[in-house]
Amino acid sequence: MRTKNDLELVSVTKRYGSAVAVDNVSHLFAPGAYICLLGPAGCGKSSTLRMIAGHESVTQGSILLDGRDISKLPPARRGTAMMFQSYALFPHMTILDNVAFSLKMQGIDKKARHARAFSLLELVGMEALALRLPAQLSGGQQQRAALARALITSPQVLLLDEPLSALDPFLRLRMRGELKKLQRELGISFVHVTHGQDEALALADEVVVMNNAVIEQSGTARDVFNMPKTEFVARFLGGHNVISLQGQRFALRSDRLRLVDAAAQGLDAAVTSTEFLGTHVALGLMGPQEVALTAMIPEEEFYAAPIETGASVRMGWNDQDLHPLSA
Repeated sequence: MRTKNDLELVSVTKRYGSAVAVDNVSHLFAPGAYICLLGPAGCGKSSTLRMIAGHESVTQGSILLDGRDISKLPPARRGTAMMFQSYALFPHMTILDNVAFSLKMQGIDKKARHARAFSLLELVGMEALALRLPAQLSGGQQQRAALARALITSPQVLLLDEPLSALDPFLRLRMRGELKKLQRELGISFVHVTHGQDEALALADEVVVMNNAVIEQSGTARDVFNMPKTEFVARFLGGHNVISLQGQRFALRSDRLRLVDAAAQGLDAAVTSTEFLGTHVALGLMGPQEVALTAMIPEEEFYAAPIETGASVRMGWNDQDLHPLSA
């Protein structure tokens, strides 16, 4: 159902000379949701984000927000705001002035813009650092300041270009939760570009997987992970095996592949390696026609009957766990 603040791409194409970065993409993003554009480097996700923001021109097609075509409007008039990967804070300004800068450019008086900027710094937990310079902040603090600056214009959609890539792993995990909490509090759409599968699956209400300038699959994080539609999506998300049965390709989750006896339906394989992962053990397997497989079995089963590297095993599955792939 259509709602206010719908963001939609209509046959959007972006070319750089003879190179096609985004190829005739159409998609209606889930409204008021946390959306992750996920894919490998060069797949077109950042070009898509920059076209929505107005920092790249659209070669063909339209970008609609709340039913109006924004594809020819300057960035400041689109109803979007973008948080850049580098944060791009002005080094000579205090954090308060950085956040208030766009309101200054609109001619809003100092008292009013500082009041609005301070309220947003409170929202992201940065009010105590309002008078510091960017160089005096940690990476996570700079990210919060950049978020406050992006939000000060009250955008309908917030665009985030790999916002967590510059953070250390522990801070990245913490900031995920803060981004999700902020999106829920504001109730606006966040469109977040990432190449990290775990990041997208942890954050997104809607995952949009891109490859070779097109959208391969979109849906909830649960649906995309559990039911990949193409071989690329199954392999890129990880945690899946791609197997051939009677001329058809299927995706099979690693934790749905199990040890069975020799008479059961399955595949013969040899164990190439074992890796302990919390409550499961991952077995690296070499299957028929030298197909690499991964199986995950509960630790208690492994300890009950240890499996050594080089052992011959038979792996089986339930048919309902097989998901046919289109390519």
